[in-house]
Amino acid sequence: MDISKQQPFLTVKDYSVSQEIFDLYHDDKLDMLITTPQPSLENLGKYYESVDYISHTDSKRSLFEKAYHFVKNIALKNKLNLINSLQPNKGSILDIGAGTGDFLSVAKENGWNTIGVEPSEKAKAIAKKKGVSFVGDTSELDNHSFDVISMWHVLEHVPNLENQIKELKRLLKPNGTLIIAVPNFKSFDAKHYGKFWAAYDVPIHFWHFSKTAIKMLFEKEEIKLVKVLPMKFDSFYVSLLSEKYKTGKMNYVKAFFVGLQSNLKAKKNFEYSSHIYILKNN
Repeated sequence: MDISKQQPFLTVKDYSVSQEIFDLYHDDKLDMLITTPQPSLENLGKYYESVDYISHTDSKRSLFEKAYHFVKNIALKNKLNLINSLQPNKGSILDIGAGTGDFLSVAKENGWNTIGVEPSEKAKAIAKKKGVSFVGDTSELDNHSFDVISMWHVLEHVPNLENQIKELKRLLKPNGTLIIAVPNFKSFDAKHYGKFWAAYDVPIHFWHFSKTAIKMLFEKEEIKLVKVLPMKFDSFYVSLLSEKYKTGKMNYVKAFFVGLQSNLKAKKNFEYSSHIYILKNN
């Protein structure tokens, strides 16, 4: 996409680490936003160095973190039910960006053959204590070896999007299932908070997807979008962080009502704060 002649869709600040400013440009063809400039791989790690990056820790220091982990346990049950409904006979599952390993841990206990990929050594160490197995990189894995591949809020973090999608195609079995969960910049809470919307999370979120973008990107590799599901808890979590970025404190009541309003509006237009995309390999 040539952005030299474009005006930014939005200018956003990295509130959690660097306080640097980034532009979001709109790709009209795909209907997605692209973070610019994107940090080099050498510098990317420093943008994750935040005590508030709770997907890489099991800590429960605050009410917010305790609430996060309470909701995460509910979400884990929902995720397990989802993969079991898609693959009743179970099989092999790869979780890319496995974090502290909770999803793979519950899947393994439920009879799945599991493997994970996680760049954070800190998160991986926590996961290994839960019995989760890892490979260093997906390039170590055989072609067409997985019934299910999941990326829970990970695809937006991937620097080379086209290469990642090609790699997912290589790893999936014929008729295998791909589960992608990403934020939705077309949701009510995104529009309400604008430049303060926490799910923009620049610059570690390189891409900001719409339903159209996901469908078109994966169709190129003959992976078909078959279903879109809402992630209703995300509107509340994201609204809490967005309130913090906007006002300097977590306005729990206000964030709750913004999150609720977002979900109610999404009942009509199906633009939830985050979506789960179910895709099938052709």
